[in-house]
Amino acid sequence: MDVARRTVYQEFVMTLSLRFARVWLLGHQQSIPMSTASTTKVPRDTLNLRIPAAERNLIDRAAESAGKTRTDFILEAARRAAEETLLDRALMVVSPEAYEDFLKRLDQPAQPNERLRKTLQSKTPWKAA
Repeated sequence: MDVARRTVYQEFVMTLSLRFARVWLLGHQQSIPMSTASTTKVPRDTLNLRIPAAERNLIDRAAESAGKTRTDFILEAARRAAEETLLDRALMVVSPEAYEDFLKRLDQPAQPNERLRKTLQSKTPWKAA
C-alpha cells in the first residue's frame, strides 16, 4: 500500500447510505410493542420559536392539510430533519483488508453486462419522441 493510500486509510470512514440507515432505524422503531407506545406518556418539554407570521401561516396550512396540530407537524418535521442530519453523518470504520479490497474494486474497470448494454443502446426518453 503506497503512502497516499495509507494516509487515506488512516482517515478513511465510509458514510452509510442514508436510505439503508433510515430503513434500519425505522425497522427498530416499529419493533416497540404497541402496548408500551400507546399507554406510556412521555413528558414533553417546551420549545419556543419566533417566526414571521407568513411562515407560521404556511405551517398552519400544511399542518391542517395533513390533519395534524401545529405542534405535531413541527415536531415531526424537525425530528425527520434531525434524523437525516445525524444519519447522513453515520460512520463505519473498516479493517485495512476491507479498505484495500474496496480500493481494488474501485480501480477495476466496469464489467459490461447485458443490462448495461441494453441501457447504452436504448434511446434516451427525451429523444425517443
